[in-house]
Amino acid sequence: MATADKPPEGQVIDKGLPGPGLVAHVITSKYCDHQPLYRLEGMLARHGVSIARSTMCGWMKAAADLLTPLVQLMAARIRGSKVIHTDDTPMPVQDKGRGKTKTGRLWVYLGDPTSGGSYDVFDYTESRSRDGPRNWLKEFKGYLQADAFGGYDGIYATGDVTEVACWAHARRKFYDARTSDPAREHHVLAMIRLLYDVERDAKERQAEDKTFASGGAQAKRAMRQERSCPLLEQLHAWLLRERDGVLPKSPMGQAIGYALNNWDALVRYAGDGDLAIDNNAAERAIRPLTIGRKNYLFFGSDGGGRTAAILYSVVAGAKRHGLDPFVYLRDVLAVIGSTPMSQLDQFLPDRWKAQ
Repeated sequence: MATADKPPEGQVIDKGLPGPGLVAHVITSKYCDHQPLYRLEGMLARHGVSIARSTMCGWMKAAADLLTPLVQLMAARIRGSKVIHTDDTPMPVQDKGRGKTKTGRLWVYLGDPTSGGSYDVFDYTESRSRDGPRNWLKEFKGYLQADAFGGYDGIYATGDVTEVACWAHARRKFYDARTSDPAREHHVLAMIRLLYDVERDAKERQAEDKTFASGGAQAKRAMRQERSCPLLEQLHAWLLRERDGVLPKSPMGQAIGYALNNWDALVRYAGDGDLAIDNNAAERAIRPLTIGRKNYLFFGSDGGGRTAAILYSVVAGAKRHGLDPFVYLRDVLAVIGSTPMSQLDQFLPDRWKAQ
C-alpha cells in the first residue's frame, strides 16, 4: 500500500500534524498576548485538547526557522532607513549547567517609514556586549537614536552613523532630583516641557494644516529652528551656569553632567525634521517584552531567545501595520514554506496589507 505525500502548502512543520491556524494561535497567545506555554497548555486542556508545552515549544522553533528569511528581509529594509531607533532589555535565560538563570538581551531596531523600512525587528544576544548592535548595524549609514549606552560609541566612531540622543532619558535624570533639588528640577522640567510643546504643535499642524503637512520634514525643521533652538540655547546656558553650583555626584549634578556630556546629540533633532525629540518609539516597542517576561519568567535557552526574537519581530510587524497578528501569521505560515526566496517580499506586513 502506498500513501501519497502531504502537499507542501499548508504544512508548517515537515511531517507534523499542526496546521497553520493552530501554530499561529500559539504564537499569538505567547508573543502577542503574553501567555506562557504552561498556561496555554492548561487552557487547551479545559477544551479537551491535550498538547504538551514541550510540543508547542518545538512548534515555535519550527515556525521561527520558517519565518527567519522574512525577518532577515525586514532587517535589510530597516538598515536602508535614514533613521533607526533602538533599545534593549534584559531577559533571564536558563543556564542549565549551573542550575540558575543568566542574563541575555533582546534588542529592538525600528526602521524609518519614509525610507521603506517600517518594521520592528528584535535581535537576541547572550550579553549586552557592544558586539551585538555593532554586528547588527554594520551595514547601516544614517542616524541612530538611542540612549547613552557606551556600547554604541564604536558605531559612531566609524563616521557612518550619527548619534541622536533622547530627551526623555535626559528629563528622567532631572526628575530623579526632584526631592533633593526641587527648584532646579522644576526649572529644567518646565523648559523641557516647552520643547515638547513645539513637537505637539507640529503634530497638530501636520494633521490640520495641508500647507504645513505638504512641507513635510522641512516644515517641522523650520518650526524647530524658530521655536526650539532659542529654548535649547537658554537651557544650555543655564546648565553651564549651574554646573559649578552643585555637587557632581548629587542627583542634580549627575543630571546636569548627563545633559552637557550628550548635548550635541540631544540638540541634533532640531536640525532635521525626520528626527524625533526622544527614543520613546523604541521604548514602546520594548514594553511588550517586559510584560511577557513577568509571565513566562525566563527563556529556556539561548536558542529560545533567538526563537523569541524572530516571532516577536513578525508579531510586531503585523501590529505596526494594523493587522491582526493571528490572521496574518495563519495566512503566511500556510504558504511561505513553498514560496521561492525571491518572492518573500509579498509577505512583508505592509505589502500583505496592501494586497
